[in-house]
Amino acid sequence: MRIFIDADACPVKDEIYKVAARYGLKTFVVSNSFIAIPPSPLIERRIVEAGPDVADDWIADQAEPGDIVVTNDIPLADRVLKKDAAAIAPNGRPFTPDSIGQALAQRSIMEHIRSTGEITGGPRPFDRSDRSRFLQALDEAVNREGRKRR
Repeated sequence: MRIFIDADACPVKDEIYKVAARYGLKTFVVSNSFIAIPPSPLIERRIVEAGPDVADDWIADQAEPGDIVVTNDIPLADRVLKKDAAAIAPNGRPFTPDSIGQALAQRSIMEHIRSTGEITGGPRPFDRSDRSRFLQALDEAVNREGRKRR
């Protein structure tokens, strides 16, 4: 079991590092530019070329059953779920095979609305309750994926 972070805009990297250290999990911090990481043999920085979806493609190619991917990117979540890996948003919302279709449809609708020139509000500000929900969701995912492997 490994953790992959879609790291360019991830607000919960420190929380992931703590959980990964507690369970001894290899963690890949994937981004298009340099991101500081704590010194640890369990944490690996992976800088990919700039460009749309390059980091997503790398993560999707590497993810295997039982891995956990932390991302806000709904199409990436869909891709890793199809590989039997887990996907969690930084606000703690788990992506599941049952919920991903609705998330993709909502994303498509919002893209269409924005393409017409409509100004949409965007997500609400990230807060402590999101951090707490994320920590709980990540811990649950690690335990759930661990049980699958036994």
